[in-house]
Amino acid sequence: MFSYEATSRQTAGEYPMHYHEAGDGPPLLLLHGSGPGVSAWSNFAANLPAFAQTFRTLCPDMPGFGASAPVPWTNAYSRVAADAVRSFLDELDIDCIDIVGNSMGGNVAAEFALAHPHRVRRLVLMGPGGLAVNAFSPAVSEGARRLFEFLAAPSRERMVAWVETMVSDRSMITDELIDERMANAMRPNVVATTAEIFATFDNPALNTLPPLWARAGDIHHSTLLIWGRDDRMLPYEGGLFPFRRLPKAELHVFSDCGHWAQVERKQDFERIVTEFLTRT
Repeated sequence: MFSYEATSRQTAGEYPMHYHEAGDGPPLLLLHGSGPGVSAWSNFAANLPAFAQTFRTLCPDMPGFGASAPVPWTNAYSRVAADAVRSFLDELDIDCIDIVGNSMGGNVAAEFALAHPHRVRRLVLMGPGGLAVNAFSPAVSEGARRLFEFLAAPSRERMVAWVETMVSDRSMITDELIDERMANAMRPNVVATTAEIFATFDNPALNTLPPLWARAGDIHHSTLLIWGRDDRMLPYEGGLFPFRRLPKAELHVFSDCGHWAQVERKQDFERIVTEFLTRT
């Protein structure tokens, strides 16, 4: 019932996007993070059955990731992807939705909420890129450094080094996980496209707006921030800034957890998110 093939769908609109869908109920959008070999399925396949019990759960591959083709990067990636979300919801005739965004997916969710505030009910942002501001940690984290090292010269060793920074418990890193990520990352043009996506954030011509963290106070939606205390991609301290700046934010920090809360604290993550989105 929850296999890749059984849940697989495709849009054909302004931004053709592959996605997964399961369940009935209020619509819920899950936006994956970035990195080599990432997709909606790699991020959220294990969580889909739990959320599908309550929600019509939609998991798109954002442009340039998974089975969704890249598009011209006419803006910083997060705003291009936010416009793709707008097109995606238009095609599915969804006016308003809850969004769970992981890492770069959190960045995209925040940009979408700023651009289309009336189309978002509640937000769950998991270690969201763009909103974190570090006061003590290096500007380029260990996880980001390992990520860019892989993109510069892909190898299995560098994939392992990057994935190790995503989790607190190294025992969760299996050969099967690395094999899957390597197979996805080494598909034609994937590494080049991922590098192009990250480059949009450093291109002055594509970044005419203030940084996302500077606009955080304009996100007035009820928001649950989720962080891992041992996050080495976006360190936990960076979560204190959006917690202070977002007018209606709550912050939940998991111990024994890195950047992948949906993996390392799977059942607790699913419970906390469902409770937040369903409470009156």
